[in-house]
Amino acid sequence: MSEEQKTAPKSAPKQQDNPLIDIIVNVILPVLILEKCSANEGKFWHLGPYVAMALALAIPLAYGIWHFIVKKKVNVFSAVGVGNVLLTGVITIYLYSNADPAIRAKAPILFGIKEAIQPLILGSLFLLTHNRKSPLFNAFIYNEGIFDHSRINKAIAANEKKTELKQLLWSSTLLFFGSFCLSAVMNLGLAHWFLSGLDPAAADWEQLYNKEVGRITKWGFLAIGGPLLIIGGFILARLIKGLKKLTGLETDRILQAR
Repeated sequence: MSEEQKTAPKSAPKQQDNPLIDIIVNVILPVLILEKCSANEGKFWHLGPYVAMALALAIPLAYGIWHFIVKKKVNVFSAVGVGNVLLTGVITIYLYSNADPAIRAKAPILFGIKEAIQPLILGSLFLLTHNRKSPLFNAFIYNEGIFDHSRINKAIAANEKKTELKQLLWSSTLLFFGSFCLSAVMNLGLAHWFLSGLDPAAADWEQLYNKEVGRITKWGFLAIGGPLLIIGGFILARLIKGLKKLTGLETDRILQAR
């Protein structure tokens, strides 16, 4: 290494997104607003169903736009989140503007389809980016922060197992996509469970609707996160086992040193 290389300043590490902030902005705050602020009167924080819904939608939307401006790049999950917010807004405006009970009775199926679309889009992105330079699967599971790609690739090349490695990563990606499909089904069921009990002719329908949307948002986060956590752990263990077989390396040589 030259003296110039030794003295050259190291580039600052890329600042990673804080998942806790994402959860607070995109889940917790909208849920609290919809559940606590939708009443028409009584407390100073009772904003009414229209203002509460607008505020609950505006916060994650503004955060998604801010994220794009500051980070100078599109965050896939922020973009999907913004799309979800916009779809929620469109459905809500449609239902609010139609007092016909027959139309409001369609809320469970309309909202259920919307809730199912989000994880399906996310899961599809893992399939669509599989053959790209930076597969989304690599960012979440097979990333260089966990796996020693340099050592693995050398062993794969030496053992002439490149085809088998591609097959292992593709099957793992399909399994991860399956977890999103499961989340879509669960979200559809949650929307039907919470919204089907609403009386479409109720005078305070908008307020009741907001509260149920808040509950769907809260439980929907768990419906997506739960399967991802369980199946993600299974995929990680399966991936390590497969890499050990293909490379002949032990686990501590496959994974990055801690």
